Amino acid sequence: MKKSDNLLTTGDYRQKIIRFMLPILIGQLFQQLYNTADALIVGNFLNSGALAAVTSTSSLVYLIIGFCLGFASGAGVVVSRHVGENNAEQISKAVHTAVLLGIGIGILTTVLGVFFADDMLKLMRTPADVIDQAVLYLRIYFSGSLAVVMYNMLVGIVQSTGDSRHPLYYLAASSVLNIILDILFISRLHMGVEGAALATVISQITAMLLVLRQLLQTEDAVRIRFSKLRMDGENLRAIIRYGLPTALQDCVIDFSNILIQSYINSFGYAAVAGIGASTRAEGFAFLLITAFSIAATTFISQNIGAGQYDRARQGMRFTLITSVTVIELIGIVMTINAPTIIRAFSLDPDVIRYGTGRMRCCGLFYCFVGFSHVASAVMRGAGRPNVPLIVMLVCWCAVRVAVLMTVGQVIHDIRLVYMIYPFTWMLSSIIYIFFLRSTRIGPSQAAL
Repeated sequence: MKKSDNLLTTGDYRQKIIRFMLPILIGQLFQQLYNTADALIVGNFLNSGALAAVTSTSSLVYLIIGFCLGFASGAGVVVSRHVGENNAEQISKAVHTAVLLGIGIGILTTVLGVFFADDMLKLMRTPADVIDQAVLYLRIYFSGSLAVVMYNMLVGIVQSTGDSRHPLYYLAASSVLNIILDILFISRLHMGVEGAALATVISQITAMLLVLRQLLQTEDAVRIRFSKLRMDGENLRAIIRYGLPTALQDCVIDFSNILIQSYINSFGYAAVAGIGASTRAEGFAFLLITAFSIAATTFISQNIGAGQYDRARQGMRFTLITSVTVIELIGIVMTINAPTIIRAFSLDPDVIRYGTGRMRCCGLFYCFVGFSHVASAVMRGAGRPNVPLIVMLVCWCAVRVAVLMTVGQVIHDIRLVYMIYPFTWMLSSIIYIFFLRSTRIGPSQAAL
């Protein structure tokens, strides 16, 4: 394999992590603009009902797409290990296996999303006055889900080599395109929510084509050659081993969010729009966590592959401490400025009231969600992908569902939705501390 300055196994580990993480963070910022631009433009150019239609689909989109992207994470871990080992043959086999797996998952996702959108939204008790628009938005969105799955699979391959800059360029270009098309389709052509969905689909296809072009032309071992597209059993099993627990973890979290969304829907369109605006804004804060999580998994995977266990532990501690500190500061700022943030989405007083209530209840507890996500990434990089699955299944799914199915049936209060998130964030953080103290990185030493 051709040597690269992007490798995370040499140099000052803090500088390498930050330099790798920053382009991911900026790229995730542009990625978040996909959904948020839709919500902002729909909320300002259309009405609160249209905003509710767009935001009410979020948890369902994340459920299906999140399950698929778990395998992209698994592919990234496998390729990163081979990169650390400097094994060009295995890198190539893993890359081509991942591409074929992504195509298959993407096609399945498209079929499920397009044909069952109506049924899934009805099960979520989507308000009758917005369900038609929500179904339309969801079907158009899922018509481009193959591009979403393939983009993330291909980006996982690129980032596994330590290259986080090129995905940033592609996301920036596609996000700007998305905003331009949103304004054109909604404010100029008056297409409504279907314009927002179409703009997102076109932008996602553009991003996927850009990263595919890079992997077709690169001289590194990760280069894609159509003549080599075949499944390799060993690498497929490894991708599934790392990817399936992550996919199930994301799936159970998003499933619990769907149940919570169903509970929110019972309070009417203003609650749906307000809480939806809050979670969209919150998504920007959590970009930092996503970036540090990807950096932690890639850094630890490469260094374990290279046998540099002390360096892997140092990187893990640095990402945990830095991410938790910064995300808590962001949470404080968002708590103070909650009404102003929600007004950017809607001027409806009820929408502002619901969105502000949720943001002020959750903002001061962002440190716990940050710790949980990065600890989950550490587990995957250290070869224990089942741990995050178990922790998230219990804390972020079972506990949330149990509360809604018991207390929620007796007390019909929106504040229950506000409080359930910080409570389960704290619970998962406590459990992760015990797992980190028992997880070995290297022959003997524990992660913490």
